[in-house]
Amino acid sequence: MKIAILTSSRADYSIYLPLIQELMNDPDISLEIIAFGTHISKKYGHTVEKIIEDGFKISYEIDTMPLDDSPNAISEAMGKTINAFSVLWDKCNFDLVFCVGDRYEMFAACSASIPFNIKLAHIHGGEQTIGAIDDIFRHCLSHMSKMHFVVSHPYKKRLISLIGSNKNVFNVGALSIDNLKKLPLLSIVEFKERYNIDMNQPSVLITIHSETVSFERNIEYINESIAAFYEMNEYQLIITMPNADTMGLNIKKRLLEFIESSSNAIGIESFGTIDYLSCMKHCSFMLGNTSSGFIEASFFPKYVINMGNRQKGRIQTKNIVNCEFKKDDILLKVHAFDSIGVFPPVNIYGGGNAAKKIMKIVKQTHVKK
Repeated sequence: MKIAILTSSRADYSIYLPLIQELMNDPDISLEIIAFGTHISKKYGHTVEKIIEDGFKISYEIDTMPLDDSPNAISEAMGKTINAFSVLWDKCNFDLVFCVGDRYEMFAACSASIPFNIKLAHIHGGEQTIGAIDDIFRHCLSHMSKMHFVVSHPYKKRLISLIGSNKNVFNVGALSIDNLKKLPLLSIVEFKERYNIDMNQPSVLITIHSETVSFERNIEYINESIAAFYEMNEYQLIITMPNADTMGLNIKKRLLEFIESSSNAIGIESFGTIDYLSCMKHCSFMLGNTSSGFIEASFFPKYVINMGNRQKGRIQTKNIVNCEFKKDDILLKVHAFDSIGVFPPVNIYGGGNAAKKIMKIVKQTHVKK
């Protein structure tokens, strides 16, 4: 089989990692990795280098990044992505192309494949994020795809309702759990050697993305967040940078200004898979509005303060509390951590063998064809 992986960001590459390893190790499969989106941008850490560092060959690099984070620039980038991928799909034949998630870049690349009748396999369908336009792109990707690999039963049920069929819809669990069970995470000592960050100190892992449904309010949201950060002096604040979304650069600018003026804040553009999960393992709790606070954090489980509406609609486990983008509400939830006990284990995202399940299904389906 000739299979392609579409990866547009550090986030989806981290999800793909165990599947890429399975595909690479199978002698019956020829794998090509297509990197685009923020992977190619130096502004976002040029994370294509991380893929190469991990020992994988990139078959195609496609630069389709928007000039800025305005709605107009993102819309133009979507058109640019469609044009670029129309050329790629015209000259390449694949038995199957994997896409993941809900990003506008992924939507554009996949939409260009439809006239070529390319078979898409979608990972992470059936989920819901009311506070982000990603919801629209995710559901569109599901409608474009011929195979579906969901991470839990409620998402499978929603996806079947959405596409009107249960054909080729498989609940395999989350690839992120594969990562957490199999990747050698850094110890506190190793993490300090690499980043000069002492995780023996009480630490908060912070990631704040734009709310793309209400993007005009993001400056208000980040100002309220930073006002709370200034009063979290008892913690070391480890802040990763936001995605390439509408108003994302404005959020990043304000975060960098705060980090520059604060003695207890550290900014990281992109950790990479192992280092990010290691930081999550050793931090006191997580704060922000990232999807990793829902699936990956459930593995430990880790206390998560989920801000705003970006992730509203996802399955909410007992380790997650919600708060508004208001200084007082953020601090209330932070101080509540002091009285939190041990969380019960979460077991709704599979047992850490999603990649093997996907491989088995894909090969069986190909043989039947």
